[in-house]
Amino acid sequence: MDLSIPASINVLQLTDTHLFGTDEGRLLGVDTYQSLADVIDLALLERGRPDFVLLTGDLTQDETADSYARLRKLVGRLGVKTFYLPGNHDVPELMAEILPGNGSMICRESQFEAGNWQVIMLNSHRPGRVEGLLAAPELERLERLLGQRSELNALVCLHHNPVSAGSDWQDRIALENSGEFLAVLSRFKQVRAVLWGHVHQAFDDALNGMMLMATPSTCVQFKPNEEKFGVDEIPPGYRWLELQSDGQIVTAVSRLPALPNGLQIAAKGY
Repeated sequence: MDLSIPASINVLQLTDTHLFGTDEGRLLGVDTYQSLADVIDLALLERGRPDFVLLTGDLTQDETADSYARLRKLVGRLGVKTFYLPGNHDVPELMAEILPGNGSMICRESQFEAGNWQVIMLNSHRPGRVEGLLAAPELERLERLLGQRSELNALVCLHHNPVSAGSDWQDRIALENSGEFLAVLSRFKQVRAVLWGHVHQAFDDALNGMMLMATPSTCVQFKPNEEKFGVDEIPPGYRWLELQSDGQIVTAVSRLPALPNGLQIAAKGY
């Protein structure tokens, strides 16, 4: 046994934070900054400090530099490396400016290794569109990275759901070229899981032995299995994962004990 490889790596996923650049900003009545702060506090209480954090998109709601600066301040409380990717609400240029990495705790590395795991962060952002797309260079990068480190277990992350979320309206804004994406993954047996956000709800399934997982938003949740948009009466949360050295993943979603203050249950859109 290689003693340099940890038995497990503890990961915290936070997604769809939808932060504003000011204290007054609200999404469907919710103070998204306070909600994220509460979720982080819960994660630290329940799980302790993780080995690293994954932020899987829609980090801003108002597309301002100040919203990213506020995110940097909050996530900095965790005191560990944090890796991010863009969602449809994000502005990649601002992310690179405000969350640049360069030795800081928040990193824009699109691939990194931890123990005997490779984590690949993909960009499904499509300027001016809600639905996602993995452009040809991004799919080529994915295939190259998996081919170069085939001896490592792989966790692949993106924002948009690559499989049906079970709701008609959500599936219309999913990953457009999911077939191409899943075809690439099928050629690499070391891919253990795919992890995403976007759908504002928990999702756990499997495909050919590969885990498929989505995670609740840190603010507002969407009703599952609906034809049209609806707000779910369920609290915000996070996902924890234990990446084990044998390639297995232990994971679960945890939620705050109550709905966030001000939540507009009857909202018809956001």
